[in-house]
Amino acid sequence: MALNPNCTLIGVIGGKGGVGKSVFTANFAVALMNELRTQVLLIDGDSKTIGDQNFLLGQKPIKTLKEITNMATGLSATPLNQLVNMHASGLAYLGAVRGPEEKLDVNPEGLMRQIEFFSRQFKFIIVDLGNDIGPLQNAFLLEATACFIITTPEVLVVAQTQRLVNDMLSATYPRDMFQLVINKVSPSGISPQDISNSLRLPAMGLIPHDEVTTLASIQKQTPFVISQPKSPLTNSYYEVVRRITGGPLQRLKNLAKPKPPAPAADAASSGGLSAASMQGLDPQVQMRLRVHSELLRLPELSRMMKDYTQDESKQNEIKDRVKREITQIVDKESPDMARDKRQVLIEDVLKESLGLGPLEDLLADKDISEIMINGYRKIFIEKGGKLTWAKEMQFTSNDHLRRIIERIVTPLGRQINNASPMVDARLKDGSRVNAIIEPCSIDGPAVTIRKFKKGGVSPEKYIDYGSMTKSMVEFLRISVENGMNVVISGGTGSGKTTLLNMLSSFIPSTDRIVTVEDAAELQLQQDHVVRLETRPTSMEGSHAISIRDLIKNALRMRPDRIVVGECRDGAALDMLQAMNTGHDGSMTTTHANNAKECISRLETLCMMAGMDLPARAIREQIASAVHIIVQVSRLSDGSRKIMSITEVDGIQGEAVTLAPIFVFKETGYDAKKKILGQFQPTGYIPKLIQKLAAKNVIVPKELFLADAQKPAAATTSPSPSGTSGLSPNPQTPVKKIG
Repeated sequence: MALNPNCTLIGVIGGKGGVGKSVFTANFAVALMNELRTQVLLIDGDSKTIGDQNFLLGQKPIKTLKEITNMATGLSATPLNQLVNMHASGLAYLGAVRGPEEKLDVNPEGLMRQIEFFSRQFKFIIVDLGNDIGPLQNAFLLEATACFIITTPEVLVVAQTQRLVNDMLSATYPRDMFQLVINKVSPSGISPQDISNSLRLPAMGLIPHDEVTTLASIQKQTPFVISQPKSPLTNSYYEVVRRITGGPLQRLKNLAKPKPPAPAADAASSGGLSAASMQGLDPQVQMRLRVHSELLRLPELSRMMKDYTQDESKQNEIKDRVKREITQIVDKESPDMARDKRQVLIEDVLKESLGLGPLEDLLADKDISEIMINGYRKIFIEKGGKLTWAKEMQFTSNDHLRRIIERIVTPLGRQINNASPMVDARLKDGSRVNAIIEPCSIDGPAVTIRKFKKGGVSPEKYIDYGSMTKSMVEFLRISVENGMNVVISGGTGSGKTTLLNMLSSFIPSTDRIVTVEDAAELQLQQDHVVRLETRPTSMEGSHAISIRDLIKNALRMRPDRIVVGECRDGAALDMLQAMNTGHDGSMTTTHANNAKECISRLETLCMMAGMDLPARAIREQIASAVHIIVQVSRLSDGSRKIMSITEVDGIQGEAVTLAPIFVFKETGYDAKKKILGQFQPTGYIPKLIQKLAAKNVIVPKELFLADAQKPAAATTSPSPSGTSGLSPNPQTPVKKIG
């Protein structure tokens, strides 16, 4: 039963016994009440409690949780002061047990029905959840807006806290609801920053180590927030109250909570899956889950994982160590397992622990160009332009898939959670990754990985693949080498970025290049390259750095050329201005179906810059900035071809004029449904060769002639069907450069 929306429930859990979780809960509840001057109810929900909160507050419960749960009559018929204790400070208290002789044993569902009554009486409910997550604690967490995780600056405590965080993430609780509080902070302990980095949680509060004040308050059975209101220890609690109520609580109320997770006993043995779910899995998968769950219990695993992702020199050593641990666990769990199955199991757990699980084999397959994941059960791959369902490959659960996504994006400083459910990232090899999770993705996380061939695609391979001709490559090489501005246009998945990579190889090594991308994918081989990457908004919804910001900054970095991965907003105007202000040879990509639509697209994007420029002024910018538009398409047979290379000829009246130089003409299909066609020069000789001639660059006019018009030594092919109504420019005899 959902609580009253006007009530905020906050849980407090300890990473390990002895971290001061109960003391924190009592004093935080009082500080919250005093700071906000509102009604606060403190509940002892520790399944292993012996009455800790009774002693800290000097109270004996009027009603215990079990008695509240079993009350036959409605709570509304009973005066509130006959249900809860009212502390002298004004804090309301509901105890778990009366003493060590009792045990907290209640029906979580029944208790939460009664807690709904209290949520109508109090603005805040603070619950001491203990150190373990059981059915009762899960019931409270499902209704909680936030959960404080209390740890101390000790190695073993931090390791245990990491395990707790992993268990809660496995139960699909959103990471954003966890609020880290480091208790007993002292100069001799682990630094708060190192703890925060290890747990991947920002520290909401730092509580100084003050054993004297704490012990005195326990002996007096009075929270020190009351007895020592001016102490530094008390001030740190009020600081936590101000931070959590200063904005985060309202944002956290909108976080989606998981469905009720499995009981702790089942989850512990299956890596977060219930026993019922385990029964439906393959025995080998069940074994893998059990082995992986045992591996997560290693105190040093979190540190090794951090070192593995951040220090390449230690990767082999860590991999060997983890493999040894997995081997020992496998031998313990199933000593009679067949050798071949044992080896496969060890490798699978290793990939899941340090790598990307089922994705490892797919990423290693050179023939796969794209991987598409629709929830944990369905993985599709693209091979040779054809999509197939890799039925033998799947993740064990959506939670497993979500952990793999986090493993990809976290080292890049990016985040994916319920507040920010979409992310763009990249793998180490430059492959592009897009992920979207619940609630936006209804059937579970969806991931798209676009792989890039190692070393990119060379010009020779473009010719071998039949994606363009030697004449087209030569023309583009001359244009890029000599500072012509190029826009690559095409649809999604057409190969724009791959082509941009190839064209960038023609940039002279003497030029200083600055690249700007959403997720760094370009693989420029020159030595003098500065790579810039955007940054998404932080958890607070600020500090984003956009493509526009990076282009403006790039102009201050003395670039010879600026290469923008993709223009998709007002950044197009900044890019055009850069091309028009001395950064010749700059390149970018955009989404459009042909050269004419590319101009319209650039015009629309420029209007998104918010400058309120007249349409003609934008078109003049485009006409003067862009020299060449290269149109690339992914055809119905899966092949990718350069459909046209077009010169931007200038502006006439209100329209930007375009002159096709090379085009691809489809002629039909063969028996295997492969598209047949020819690359044809239109016969138009581009005006830009006059600009090149002024630089003493001679362009061979044979590049622009149909094969039938070339010297007899050249290979012949059918002549072009026409020149799109454009007549060739007069051209003096030229000699081939190079």
